Amino acid sequence: MVLARRKVVYLLLVAALVFFLSPFGWLLITSLKAPSELRAIPIHWWPHDPSWDNFRQALTFFDYLGYARNSLTIAGVYSVLITLASAWAGYGFARLHAPGKRFVFGLMLSTMMMPQIITLIPTYLLFVKAGLVNTYVPWVLWGLCGAPYLIFLFRQFFTNMPKELEEAAIIDGCGQIRIFWRIFLPQSWPVVATSLILSFSWSWGDYVAPALLLDDDRTTLSIKIATGYVNEHGSGLFNLVAAGSVMYIVPVLVLFLILQRGFVTGTATSGLK
Repeated sequence: MVLARRKVVYLLLVAALVFFLSPFGWLLITSLKAPSELRAIPIHWWPHDPSWDNFRQALTFFDYLGYARNSLTIAGVYSVLITLASAWAGYGFARLHAPGKRFVFGLMLSTMMMPQIITLIPTYLLFVKAGLVNTYVPWVLWGLCGAPYLIFLFRQFFTNMPKELEEAAIIDGCGQIRIFWRIFLPQSWPVVATSLILSFSWSWGDYVAPALLLDDDRTTLSIKIATGYVNEHGSGLFNLVAAGSVMYIVPVLVLFLILQRGFVTGTATSGLK
């Protein structure tokens, strides 16, 4: 009975794996097709002659690595800053005492229910008046503000840490900043890994903000993949779009593979109290 139940669970897990990986599999297959196969009727499910040269063309059709550098700069700076800012705010909500702290924390969490599209135009107008359009400063400012969800994760993690650690550090003469940097932040590696993966993915995959704030020469790879692969007639080269998109996924996968153990631990334990 137990063996049969285990087989059923494995079959369900395999089915779920196939379901979730099928879009990426179709993207990979499309990236190996010739343009004529994309227009063929009936549909060619598998390329007759897989064209690996599509990846070379996708890299050289425009300055792929240059735009990738723009994306890495934005996503790297944003993810590091928002992780540190969220950790500091989470530490304050978890360990410091101030009147109205619970109200402010609840107010911050309520902002998670506000769709970002509501603040899009006001934010754009503020950046225009401040002269920050076509610069990377908006991502620095967003990073320094932290994120409500990440602040919540850090707050929950820091709340569960033993009070004796903090008391021992205070006896040794440490202030709150040293306690945060020397004790709490190093201990919160699972949440740090979670925050880095999530925030890097948010910024790396963002389309709206770069399209709104950056010119073509400073924009990100996500914008260029969506708009740059066109022929002389203005038609889309969808096999190159697919090849470029496959390579576009690689940095996020690499980051997740490096930090996956901390990510799983962080998402599993940070919400416990």
